[in-house]
Amino acid sequence: MRARLILEDGTELLGSAFGATKETSGEVVFNTGLTGYQEVLSDPSYCGQIVTMTYPLIGNYGINRDDFEAVRPYIHGFVVREHSEAPSNWRNTQTLDELLKVYDIPGIAGVDTRMLTRKIRYHGTLKGMITTSDAPLAELVASLNATPLMTDQVSRVSTKSVFSCPGTGHRVVLVDFGSKHGILRELTKRNCDVVVVPYDVTADEIRRIQPDGILLSNGPGDPKDVPQAIEMIRGILGEYPLFGICLGHQLFSLASGADTMKLKFGHRGGNHPVKELTTGRTYITSQNHSYAVKEESLAGTELEITHIALNDGTIEGVRNAAKNAFSVQYHPEAAPGPYDSGYLFDQFLAMMDTAKEEKTHAKTR
Repeated sequence: MRARLILEDGTELLGSAFGATKETSGEVVFNTGLTGYQEVLSDPSYCGQIVTMTYPLIGNYGINRDDFEAVRPYIHGFVVREHSEAPSNWRNTQTLDELLKVYDIPGIAGVDTRMLTRKIRYHGTLKGMITTSDAPLAELVASLNATPLMTDQVSRVSTKSVFSCPGTGHRVVLVDFGSKHGILRELTKRNCDVVVVPYDVTADEIRRIQPDGILLSNGPGDPKDVPQAIEMIRGILGEYPLFGICLGHQLFSLASGADTMKLKFGHRGGNHPVKELTTGRTYITSQNHSYAVKEESLAGTELEITHIALNDGTIEGVRNAAKNAFSVQYHPEAAPGPYDSGYLFDQFLAMMDTAKEEKTHAKTR
């Protein structure tokens, strides 16, 4: 069946439909990863977006039960150059087409994804629509431009209730703004006693859990659309060691008095170089974000820059040493992407160790 990808500027790209055949709209973004399309599909940070894969062949190793980063995909559409209908992999249990049909997500194949990516890089992210309709282009563009983008993505992807993953180590409150399973895996393999809480948890509710540390997860959308989380972080900052990832990094920065901005086309993929300023070492990182912290907004705050993106110089990490808190814009849990930055979870554990020792010494004085 013929499908059409319509962009808000009137661009029309023709291709073949796969997955669901319903009409969908969302912000069109691109991911530069060579592998990991299943993890991309199931990353809640893509909620409401139409994802273009720059690698040309997608679906060739199918779908398996182990590589999901959430219980279900939240993307609005999938754009590929070539869709493989005959995957080959010993773990394969389902085709990409079958997965998209189950979750009612439209896909379009046969698109010149290189041209589309260059267009987004030049113009910035664009609103788009995938449709099988034969309606006139002008009519579809008008309908697309009249459809607002989502602003409530975090509430859609966050857990609705508190749950725990018991462990014998540090108790960590994981605030779920759309957390990937990779974060939970990194914490549990370090024996952490993890309590996962909804995005709108209050500071007092966190205190009642009596954690050793707090981890602010990744998630979709504009951090300023989650004001209750900013208020919660302000209320709890300095009481417990705190680690923020991606959206959690932006929320921590906003709560600390900094500001955020929307990037022209964002960072998405498992191959983004980031420099750690204290060591001068460069790490290849996994990233997925549309927003970044404004460097000039750090003046007058207690935040200091710890990491920068080598591609565009944007901030990739900050810390507040006095409040025992730090954050990174990229994904140390990877999935997909390299695991080079997993040491940040160990730094978080070391912070909790130190904080516990200081509390014990204070009690014995």
